[in-house]
Amino acid sequence: MTSQEYQEAVDWLFVQAPNYQIDGQKAYKPGLDNIRKLCDFFGNPQDKIKTIHIGGTNGKGSTSNMLASVLQESGFKIGLYNSPHLIDFTERIKVNGKNCDKEFVYNFIQKLKQLPEDIRPSFFEFTTIMAFEYFHQQQVDFAIIEVGLGGRLDSTNIIKPLVSAITNVQLDHQNILGDTIEEIAFEKAGIIKKNTTIISGDENSLVKKIIINKAKENDSHFVDATKIEAALESDLKGNYQKKNIRVVLALIEELRKQGININDENLKSGLLNVHQNTNFIGRWFEFSKEPLTICDTGHNQAGLAEVFNQLKGFSEHKHIVLGFVNDKKIDDVISMLSSEAEFYFVKPSVSRGRHPEDYEYLLKKSELNYKIFDTVQDGYLSARQNCKKQEMIFIGGSNFVVGDFLEKNLQTKE
Repeated sequence: MTSQEYQEAVDWLFVQAPNYQIDGQKAYKPGLDNIRKLCDFFGNPQDKIKTIHIGGTNGKGSTSNMLASVLQESGFKIGLYNSPHLIDFTERIKVNGKNCDKEFVYNFIQKLKQLPEDIRPSFFEFTTIMAFEYFHQQQVDFAIIEVGLGGRLDSTNIIKPLVSAITNVQLDHQNILGDTIEEIAFEKAGIIKKNTTIISGDENSLVKKIIINKAKENDSHFVDATKIEAALESDLKGNYQKKNIRVVLALIEELRKQGININDENLKSGLLNVHQNTNFIGRWFEFSKEPLTICDTGHNQAGLAEVFNQLKGFSEHKHIVLGFVNDKKIDDVISMLSSEAEFYFVKPSVSRGRHPEDYEYLLKKSELNYKIFDTVQDGYLSARQNCKKQEMIFIGGSNFVVGDFLEKNLQTKE
């Protein structure tokens, strides 16, 4: 298999299977019928691996990568399924921090072409079964599975996990999951399984109540991670990581109760070496020191509020590169922006990417100092040109903005 054959196969998959990353809501296939058929077709690999399920609105990726790092430090072989990818498709499926083998991806896509007519998977359904099969073939000790969207009807919800966690519930994907926190919490709580511990990291009493009630229905043990003392540090530097660390500690506690050997030293070093162990990037990621350049994939109102709060703690003058996709409420985000920074609004390269001209009427109403660019790279290069050595650059607003930025700049940096 050549690199061109691999790329053609992945390109075919992006075009052939409805893809939320590109197409948005019309690619979303709620319900588990299709994934059940797919899993049956491939021999139900998800039943042959031990899994841990991580759901929630924000923090799923950070929590699952921190947990993977701790378990790797404890000597276990760990599968990790995250989405979306930032640069290469294989980032979605990792074993001990190493991206999924491209030859496996290529061969698996060939099998997709031979699926029976009655199985027409979405892109996410297909990557989910691909992850299950890869982890089974790699004989991982544990596979950490991040929910794609929601929970109850998400294709990852076919697993029978050792333990599940819901990091938090915030307004996001309202066009699919519901308009209120209660409706979204109900969808997220759909990952709770019979007689399985559920860990919640949400401080909202309304959300907590919904999760507790769902846990009772399922005879599941509820653990409130917000009550846990999180004195440990991580190399993931966002202030919001303290909340995610609590969820990780609660998960570790539960796994220990199940007889899984994780000592305090492994726990400490696992949290401090997440980047090294799992190759996780994009969350409060320091790209360079001069000028200080940070990117973060926070992309809904709650996630961006955390990010902008943290930015307030930096005294440096800020050059902020931001872009969004079509289904995000931009009004709320723009109202959070500081008039003291300089803004570079950009269009992410995915077809769902929103051109800043579409919402310039909102920018004109604000008192922001801004410019508009057709691409992330153009915005970044302008920020770089204007940024003095003692100032800073921030890049974010969407996974796809960070992906575009890293794809263009990470290799040249290396």
